[in-house]
Amino acid sequence: MGVEFRQLRCLMAVVEEGSFTDAALELKMSQAAVSRNIAALEHTLGLRLVERTTRSVALTPGGERVLAKARRLLALLAELEQEARVGTGKVRIGYAWSALGEHTTEFQRRWAASFAHTELQLIHSNSPTAGLTDGTTDFAILRRLPEAAAVEHVRIGAEKRYCVMSSDDPLAPRRSVTLAQIAQRPVAMDLRTGSTTLELWPEHGRPQEVIAIHDVDDWLTLIGSGAARGITAESTMHQYRRRGVVYRPVRDAPPVPVYAAWSKKDPPRERERVVELLAGLYG
Repeated sequence: MGVEFRQLRCLMAVVEEGSFTDAALELKMSQAAVSRNIAALEHTLGLRLVERTTRSVALTPGGERVLAKARRLLALLAELEQEARVGTGKVRIGYAWSALGEHTTEFQRRWAASFAHTELQLIHSNSPTAGLTDGTTDFAILRRLPEAAAVEHVRIGAEKRYCVMSSDDPLAPRRSVTLAQIAQRPVAMDLRTGSTTLELWPEHGRPQEVIAIHDVDDWLTLIGSGAARGITAESTMHQYRRRGVVYRPVRDAPPVPVYAAWSKKDPPRERERVVELLAGLYG
C-alpha cells in the first residue's frame, strides 16, 4: 500500500492540535484510528515520524521533512477540490513562437470578460506541441501541426507570411518580396516548431543553405547579423520587434494556418467556448 491522503491529514492534525486525542476530535475520528493511520504511514515510509510521550507529541527530523511535503500535497489537493466544486482555476495556453500577435491583448480582455473566475496564463514553450504532451499547458496555439497522434486540433484562422531580414539587407527597401528573392541567401529555420519548411519553395527554387536554429531569440540574432533571412507568420512581426531587423510581406507565399490544440487523453473543460473565443479574433 502507498501513502494515503488521510494518513497525511492525520499527521498534520496531530502536529497542529498537539495530541492524538485532540487530532481525533478535529478529524472526527477515534483516537485509535488516528494512531493506526500514523503507524501505517511510518510503516510505508520506513521512517519513524512521531515521538510520543505521555504529555506531548514531537516530530522526528524525518517527520519534519515529511510534514513539509505533506502540507504542499494537501494544499494542492484542496486547490483541486475547489476547482472541481466551483469551476474556477487556471487555464494555461502554450505557444512555440508567438501567441496571437496583434490579437493577444484583445484576447486577454475578452478572456477576462468571458471567464471572469478563471486565470489565463500564456506560456512560451518551444516544443512541437507547445507543452501539451508534457502536461505543462492545457491548450496550445500552433502554426505547424505536430506528429503526435494524441493531440486534437481545430483551425481558428490564418496569418500572412513575412520575410525577416537585417535592416541593411538589399531587399529591405522593397515593400514586399518573393520566395525566389529570399532563397538567394541562407534561410534560418526552426525545423522542430517553426512554420517554415523547404516545402514552401518549389523543388528547384529552394535556398542553397538552411541554418537550423531552435529558439526565436537565436533566430532574430542570426538574422540581425545579416547572416541569414527568415520567413514567419504575421504574429511574430507583432510580438518580436527588434532594432536592426525588418519584416516584409512575402507576396507569393500561402498564409500560415493557426490552430487551437489540446490533448486527446485529457481534453480541457470549456474547450468549445475557448475555441469560439480564439476563432472570433480572426473573424
